[in-house]
Amino acid sequence: MPVSAAGCLARRIDGPLPVWARSGFHPPSMPIGHVMGLRGDIVAILWGGPKSSLYAPPLPNVGNKVLWVSRLAGKPGAPLRVRAILNGTHRTAALDLPDVGPSYVNLPAPGCWTLDLSWSGHRDQVELWYTAT
Repeated sequence: MPVSAAGCLARRIDGPLPVWARSGFHPPSMPIGHVMGLRGDIVAILWGGPKSSLYAPPLPNVGNKVLWVSRLAGKPGAPLRVRAILNGTHRTAALDLPDVGPSYVNLPAPGCWTLDLSWSGHRDQVELWYTAT
């Protein structure tokens, strides 16, 4: 049985970004919806729909935008590979993004998705909640 939003959103933070991820944000300590990687090596800054929510399928005029920021140095232009599984199911999805940075992360169904991330020889994992439209 898939997990609830409460279980998935336990890792979401609606507060200041880690110091290493604040570059370009003004003021740098402003609260913003984000999810830290399990290892603490990457952060997913959420720029989706209302209240920085992500939707499956995406809303017509708002994309599921995620700004990925790595704490670790990476190779410029190295891809970010995403392997996702819908928690409590066998449903999977795969995305190959051009690099760590801004991207659209659209997944095929609502629920809590665990994303295994790899980039420039690094690995981390995040959970993202996708609301049904």
